[in-house]
Amino acid sequence: MVRVLVPLPDGFEEIEAISIIDILRRAEIDVVVAGLSQPGAAVTGSHQIPVLPDTTLDETWSETLASSFDALVIPGGPGVKALLDNPKIGQLARQFSQARKCTAAICAAPLVLSQAGLLHDRTATSFPSTQDQMEVADYSQERVVVDGHIVTSRGAGTAVEFALQVVAELRGPTKAAEVSAAIVSTWLPQAIATPQSTRSSTCGANAG
Repeated sequence: MVRVLVPLPDGFEEIEAISIIDILRRAEIDVVVAGLSQPGAAVTGSHQIPVLPDTTLDETWSETLASSFDALVIPGGPGVKALLDNPKIGQLARQFSQARKCTAAICAAPLVLSQAGLLHDRTATSFPSTQDQMEVADYSQERVVVDGHIVTSRGAGTAVEFALQVVAELRGPTKAAEVSAAIVSTWLPQAIATPQSTRSSTCGANAG
């Protein structure tokens, strides 16, 4: 089964996190939620909604953690500051990217990918107010952007289509369309390549 790691700090954006977890699980993807909290403790979102993670980042951490997963998907929200301040998150993003595994972020979370040096030759997007902080080759206004194994999106209002795009990258567009229809979504697959790119346009794990 395809496995996805979702790191979750206090202050995460609830719509984004729950959309990711829910939609990926509907697509029969094993989602492991790793809190940046004490073992057994809930993580509280930016609107005071608590979520009990499956584990913690410290409990699962290793220098080869990416080898146990097919994708890293990072929700946004004010809690992204804690991700930016945690050196393990940047290392983790680089692990996934270097392995050419799906590395996805929404809202303010693309800043994590930017800080890790993963976007300097990519097209990407993020929450509008973070644009000036993004070190990116081409900044897009599109709602969901795919460049190679990197997937980025703009915010809570684009969370469902972002999550469905991740499904498409990991399980193929047919599975994503099936989930989309089941929730009465109007999702369409996205594929945006940078002009200079000769990279694969997918995350490399979509098995249809």
